[in-house]
This record gives sequence, C-alpha cells and structure tokens, in this order.
Amino acid sequence: MSAPVVNELIDLLTLDRLEENLFRGQSRDIGTKYVFGGQVLGQSLSAAQQTVDDARTVHSLHAYFLRAGDIEAPIVFDVDRSRDGHSFSVRRVTAIQHGKPILVFAASFQKQEPGVEHQFHIPEVPQPEDVPPQTPPSPEVMAGLSAKMQRWLSRMGPFEMRPVYPRDELNPSKRPPYQQVWFRLMGNIGDDANMHRAMLAYASDFYLLGTSTFPSGISYYQHNVQMASLDHALWFHRPFRIDDWLLYSLDSPSASGARGLARGSIYTRDGLLVASVAQEGLIRVTDGTPEKPG
Repeated sequence: MSAPVVNELIDLLTLDRLEENLFRGQSRDIGTKYVFGGQVLGQSLSAAQQTVDDARTVHSLHAYFLRAGDIEAPIVFDVDRSRDGHSFSVRRVTAIQHGKPILVFAASFQKQEPGVEHQFHIPEVPQPEDVPPQTPPSPEVMAGLSAKMQRWLSRMGPFEMRPVYPRDELNPSKRPPYQQVWFRLMGNIGDDANMHRAMLAYASDFYLLGTSTFPSGISYYQHNVQMASLDHALWFHRPFRIDDWLLYSLDSPSASGARGLARGSIYTRDGLLVASVAQEGLIRVTDGTPEKPG
C-alpha cells in the first residue's frame, strides 16, 4: 500500500492531456521558495514519454532551467516530436508558466538492443538497514527558522532518504565534496516503467548541487546563500524499481564563477549502475539582501 504522499506524487506526474502534444501539470509546495526542479524534470519526462512508442524507452535527457517556477500556478508542457528514426526518437519539451518558458528539455528514446557491457562498481558503504533514518531538528531549533524552512525540514515526502554520512545542514562543517545517500519511494507503485523513470528524474534533483557546497562549509539553509539549478542531465542505463533501495553516490569535481558542478551515480542495492546524473548550479554567498534568481 502506498502512503498518501506517494499517491500525491503519482498525481503530480500524471499530466492532463490538452491536445495531441500539449499537457498540463500541477505544482506542489514542498517547502521550497519556488517549484522544485525535480518536479518540472519529472513532469517534462512524463509528457515526452506519452508521445513515444512503447517499444522505445528514454536513455538520456538534458534540461536547462530558465526561470523560477511559481508553486501557485499550473505548468503547460509543449512537446515537439523532433525525430522518429529507425532506432531512436527525440522529443523536445518546453515547460511554460504565465506565458513564459521556465524550462527547456530534450530527451532521446531508443528501441531495446544488445551491446557491449561494463560499469563502475558500487561504492563500499553500509546497507540501508544499517544507516539511521533522518530526523528533523529539535523543536527549539525549528522555532528559530522561517515557516518555509520549517515545512521543508519537517515534511514527510514520498521518498525515504538515508545519507550514509549525514552533515548538519544548519551548522555545516567543511568536508570533501563527496556523499552517498540511500533512497527509495515509500510505497509500491506497480510495474509501469515510465512512472519509475519519471520518479527517478524527480528524485535525482535532491542532494546533487548541495554536494558542491561541502568544501566551503556553507548550506542552502543559510539566509545568505543563494542556490539554483541551471541545468540537469540524466542517463538511464539499466532497468530499476524506484520503490526498492537505490544508492545515490555523488561528487563535485569543481566550483568556480558562482557555479558548482555535481555528478551522481545511482545503483541498485545489488550493485547495478542504473543511471548517471550531472548538474551545474548557481551558488552565491550574498550580504543577506534578498536577490531575484537568474
């Protein structure tokens, strides 16, 4: 049985079809100031998947975040059927709010075929059962935070996340730019592989850019730190289930020019590399004066 928050995520990724290539999705307030980037990624993939033959599955997607999304407004997804070749199909999606694009997205789909095989090994980390679940800050600490931050930190989202070596994000220490996080959907969602992939796109936006802040000892939770995703790339390698434990192994090879680059590898608990992720994002340390994103 799925938790209500899981059913909410299913509804979020199940778009209304307005026309043949036009879809509409809702937004959710999960405690972030603007629409969570993973939401728009997952919805864009969901829209693209509905225009592709079932024999073809997505193997890569690339997206640019253009504007901050309004959590109070729906999003329209306009799909361009760029190409349907013998083996590959390409779709371009523009996510639109208030008449302006907030994200441009491209995805490639391929017919299944055999080929050469190799992969990196899964890192040696404790199993998810040996990693303590996350706990929210104490009531005393929560009382000193903004209402938005309290909602973010106390939310019971659709995913269970277990960082292997957790960091205190409210009082971050400096450490090398690496981390591993076990995660899984908190409920069984059946065998719709397209939904599993859309949910992985959603979840892949968690923890990624934050890894780039580790060497500086800063955090998104600090009032003078401004962070926003600029782009996002995701490659699907092998089948998986989002409701089984997956390991997200992350690193950040560089930060410069007010931008951080982060990469991620996603493994099943038995060691299969199922997806790779990369993202560059904005990281600014300000004087505390609120700034508009962009």
